[in-house]
Amino acid sequence: MIKNYIKNANFEDTGFSYTLSLISGKHKMVILYCLMEFEPVRFNELRRYVKNISDKTLSTNLKELEADGLIIRKEFPQIPPRVEYSLSVRGRSLMKVLDQLCVWGENNRD
Repeated sequence: MIKNYIKNANFEDTGFSYTLSLISGKHKMVILYCLMEFEPVRFNELRRYVKNISDKTLSTNLKELEADGLIIRKEFPQIPPRVEYSLSVRGRSLMKVLDQLCVWGENNRD
């Protein structure tokens, strides 16, 4: 089915391509997974969960995920400022797909 779908359309016009554009990159799927497991999560907690990521890279990824409607950034008006991240409804719907990737990986691990 996928083969015929891609054959009859430009790859860039496929749902597969669109989904990849949302989750592409080294850290986005890990960030989404952490939010699924531990939400809501603060910036420093995410940095601990996603090891070996700079503040700038994490911040950029979070902004992109928010702009794509996959996560929600909630700011609390207090001193010091506090920000929490959680999955949006749209982001939760993507977790079904990422969960299947986990299942496949567990079933096919050497």
